[in-house]
Amino acid sequence: METDSNTQIKKDPYISLRYPEFRAYLGVRFFLTFAYQIQAVVIGWYLYNLTKDPLSLGMIGLAEAIPSVGIALYGGYVADKSEKTGMLKWILAGMFLSSLVIYFITLPGTASYINHKQVVGIIYVMIFVIGIARGFMAPTVFSLMAAIIPREHYPNSSTWNSTSWQIATIAGPAAGGLMYAGVGVSNTFLVILILLAVSFACVMFLKKHPAQFVPKESITKSLSEGIRFVFNSRMMLGAMSLDLFSVFFGGAVALIPVLAKEVLNVGAEQFGLMRAAPAVGAVLTMLMMTKYPPMNKPWRNLLIAVTGFGISIIGYGLSRNLYLTLFFLFFEGAFDSVSVIIRSTIMQLLTPDEMRGRVSSVNSMFIGSSNELGAFESGLSARLLGTVPAIVFGGSVTLLVVSITYLKTKKLLPLGVKEIHAG
Repeated sequence: METDSNTQIKKDPYISLRYPEFRAYLGVRFFLTFAYQIQAVVIGWYLYNLTKDPLSLGMIGLAEAIPSVGIALYGGYVADKSEKTGMLKWILAGMFLSSLVIYFITLPGTASYINHKQVVGIIYVMIFVIGIARGFMAPTVFSLMAAIIPREHYPNSSTWNSTSWQIATIAGPAAGGLMYAGVGVSNTFLVILILLAVSFACVMFLKKHPAQFVPKESITKSLSEGIRFVFNSRMMLGAMSLDLFSVFFGGAVALIPVLAKEVLNVGAEQFGLMRAAPAVGAVLTMLMMTKYPPMNKPWRNLLIAVTGFGISIIGYGLSRNLYLTLFFLFFEGAFDSVSVIIRSTIMQLLTPDEMRGRVSSVNSMFIGSSNELGAFESGLSARLLGTVPAIVFGGSVTLLVVSITYLKTKKLLPLGVKEIHAG
């Protein structure tokens, strides 16, 4: 009877949600992501209206990527040797203060004190500060989730964690577009501050999780240990590299404000729908994956998913119809969600507890940086080539990256989750 009970638990698609602390953890990530996505939409639309320059959208990504990547390894080291919940409070406080500054400079009366160029400069500085916070955030939350959930439930917790994140990314862009059009930028930032405060409140329901890593050598040696671990794992390194190059060249989602305004000629509400469409596809796919996880042959499935991701980018780049664009954006999110689940599960299974922060920091340098640097690449390409050619170019290079990866990693195609765990 005990064996049957254990089997039943393992097949329970809601097993991770039965842990109260994990539910609080999801609350932290959900409200933080919801606020962050609203902020990304509002800042992108606001800056483009001020500058009329697609490169300004790329500079948002660059301003966040430089500090996030630059501090990532040290952030992982600190996360490994620190109490996780307390560290998370400091990170959220920094993000709250940055958004508070942006709220004040977007108030209607501020224009009499500072000009548009100064507003743009201050926003970039605050995004830079948020990038610093993100450098510590990724390894902290990665380590924290592993401390909350037993190892045998990692695949399930990764799915719910990603699903929660994607649900927030649905509500965030749609709400951001609607609120920007309805109540203005400063009032929207007031909502963002409230959501960040709720996220901070959820942290209060998390227990203290002391470090499992006590440094016995220099910080340089500790950091190099995490780097060596990643580079010695061919599947982990392959997954990170694939994401880095595919998202770097396929980061065309940053150009959605230009696509909406200049190509499709739609307003803020439709722009919000365009930003939400990938997340809708991602959430629906992830909910399906709680019952049908893509881990039977993860590397094969990962390559298929990134191929679909690239094709979807080319599709909405060529589209001149709003509904067809939403269709391709939907499937971009659906395919991306499959790769997110596979990558996060591989990382959770292969990483020792005492190295989670450092390994996650290496992952952040690959994956976290790829999103922001991809936004910069897309903005620069749009200025040089034009919006549509830049999007199609990005999708095409993504397909090229998948093809090269396939040729170099054929031996990983037949491996299942048991072989990954054993490796």
